[in-house]
Amino acid sequence: MTDRRVRRTRMAAVAITAVSALLSGCGVLPGSAGGSPAPVVVMTWAPVDTKATNMPGMLAMAEVAEKYLNAQGGLNGRKVEVLTCNERDDPVAVTDCARQAADAGAVAVVGSYSEQGSAFTSALESSGIPYIGGYGITEDEFQSLLSYPLNGGLPALLAGSGRQLADLCEKVTLIRPDSITGDQFPLFLDTGLNVGGLADARDIPTADDSSDYIAVAAQAVGDNKLSSCVSAVLGDHTGTFFDALRRTGDSRPKVQLSSVIGSVQQSVVDSTGGPESPLEHTSITSWYPPASDPRWDRMKAAVNKYAFGDDRIDLADPGAQTTWIAYQVLARVVRAMGPGTRVDAEGVQRAMDRTTHLSTGGLTPDLGWTDDDMKSVPEHARMVNTEVTYQRIVNGRLVSARPGFVDLTATLRTRRSGY
Repeated sequence: MTDRRVRRTRMAAVAITAVSALLSGCGVLPGSAGGSPAPVVVMTWAPVDTKATNMPGMLAMAEVAEKYLNAQGGLNGRKVEVLTCNERDDPVAVTDCARQAADAGAVAVVGSYSEQGSAFTSALESSGIPYIGGYGITEDEFQSLLSYPLNGGLPALLAGSGRQLADLCEKVTLIRPDSITGDQFPLFLDTGLNVGGLADARDIPTADDSSDYIAVAAQAVGDNKLSSCVSAVLGDHTGTFFDALRRTGDSRPKVQLSSVIGSVQQSVVDSTGGPESPLEHTSITSWYPPASDPRWDRMKAAVNKYAFGDDRIDLADPGAQTTWIAYQVLARVVRAMGPGTRVDAEGVQRAMDRTTHLSTGGLTPDLGWTDDDMKSVPEHARMVNTEVTYQRIVNGRLVSARPGFVDLTATLRTRRSGY
């Protein structure tokens, strides 16, 4: 039921910046019977070929990261071995992925996506394997003591979108999946709207695997006033929903449109008409700078060198971007542990727990997972990054709507308890 691929590659050395924080470990460097050091094994999982949201680019980016890190000499003299696993949007499959990681001696699961939060966090906790840089789609990722999130997940995206829309609209309609995960979306969007002085959004749950959203689009548009906003967050099928707007009688509805990165990215804009897309002028909330920002140049160079022509990787995909950042974080933390340090799941967990003020080169605010780094967001105790960026689609391209990051800590702390 799972798919695992292992690739090992040697390339020319390229330096990356070491983390400024000093971390320590214990024990001796494990090695093979012949005396050469054993590889540092990690896993990345994501759904592929499911009816819901798919993230094949995260698995492809993990393979890029393996080649990129090994080209630098690996981690403290040890090669990196990346296992990839299709978690199939299924609790049994993702539990099996976690079992494979444990059987292989993985030191962490890195840069992954799964909506089966309860299943995979329980499985990883039973094996003591850290989860570094999940996508942030489930609440469990912000509660497990073995989880080390890089971004604010869906809570930050939706609350940030609500706060942005409160300044643009008189009323908001939310189109979201009719699922357990989707049931949380209105709470976070409404948090941002309420802080901005606007009433709760009209909530329209719908299937996230439909091929026809004509009726839903007509319901969302309603009286089609410029003062109204429609926010669609349907993962892979958001483009299908926006395309349905073309067939409601107006290729560019008067209502203002919004979404979050991951549901809308550059490939969706391109596929729905580019500058002529109904998405033109849509407001987008993201965790990271736009893909055109030079801070992504190193990632782009790595993909061009090690995965040229791999159509699984969209450089503007926040899933692939999250995987890239997560592997850079892992590398910096392990390298700061020092040569000769035992690198295993327990050692990586201890090192992560001591990490603070870790730079990602401006792709996120500086990160850390000490008690002082936690943001005290209700029911999301492990959240350490509550900042987002605002983008807008102009002439068919995603561009910054305002410079820098927007801090949503105070907004998220006001969230009402819910599901």
